[in-house]
Amino acid sequence: MTGREARGPASVAVLVRDGVLPMELGLVHQLFGAARDPATGERLYEVTTCAPRPGLIRTDADFPIHAEHGLEAVAAADTVLVPASHEADESLTPDAGPEESVREALTAARGRVASICTGSFLLAASGLLDGRRATTHWLSADRFARTFPQVTVDADVLYVDEGRVLTSAGEAAGIDLCLHMIRRDHGAGVAADVARRSVVPPHREGGQAQYIRRPVEEPGLASTSGSRAWALRRLTEPLTLAQLAARDAMSVRTYSRRFREETGLTPMTWLTRQRVDRARELLERTDHTVDRVAAEAGFGTATSLRRHFQLALGVAPAAYRSTFRGRGAP
Repeated sequence: MTGREARGPASVAVLVRDGVLPMELGLVHQLFGAARDPATGERLYEVTTCAPRPGLIRTDADFPIHAEHGLEAVAAADTVLVPASHEADESLTPDAGPEESVREALTAARGRVASICTGSFLLAASGLLDGRRATTHWLSADRFARTFPQVTVDADVLYVDEGRVLTSAGEAAGIDLCLHMIRRDHGAGVAADVARRSVVPPHREGGQAQYIRRPVEEPGLASTSGSRAWALRRLTEPLTLAQLAARDAMSVRTYSRRFREETGLTPMTWLTRQRVDRARELLERTDHTVDRVAAEAGFGTATSLRRHFQLALGVAPAAYRSTFRGRGAP
């Protein structure tokens, strides 16, 4: 982030269209606007609202918003966020896409481009998702997959990071996406501070599969939350599936089923993610050796840490530390 820091806050443009959800617009301003340099307290982002044509924009509520800026803000931004428009998104196709000026602005954007909820339809109709993985709201995922067969749709996750192009699921998943981008830019410490200011978790477990409608279950059905809290206090120990199930007084089979229903993940996949997150925090905030990070995160050996880190994040621990220790970490 050296170049951006030298010239001041990074620019974030929120491209709104008629039918925008006020919550999706507001969460971008709230989260990026709350990000501060830990050393100076200065804002790390400058957020601007823009539209295909400046002026009043209808929302899905009983009030409009005023977008002062036009598409020139998209071209100048380091990050472009596209909230959903329930008036337009699901009518977009490769042949009947957005107006040409919007398509050109998005494809010519110099920075990364991200969508919230069905804003992914606009990105796909503009060709930005061709050959990539993407997500959208689970209610729209089947339609999205039929309309854009050149895109690999993952309806089970909260967001997908494809580098320059990112997509997220329903409205609240936009929070997860914004925190992820802040973390990618400035490290876990800044993202955690933003989350605390906004009173939201810095990282949610699982994916949107856990929110898909299922038959109503019997009242009083056992939960796996107790074993999850217990495991988080013992990440350095060699925990087993049988131990976790026993903590919640369930059979392994019942526990595994309930765990996936509640988190969208298998118990051991969830446990590995917690250990990777712990390793990330240690790499960012301490000078521990890789061997010590591996031990304190519960991987046991540096070899195990490197393997899981590479699988989860696509980089080695040393490369991750080099990147994030230089981006505002203490």
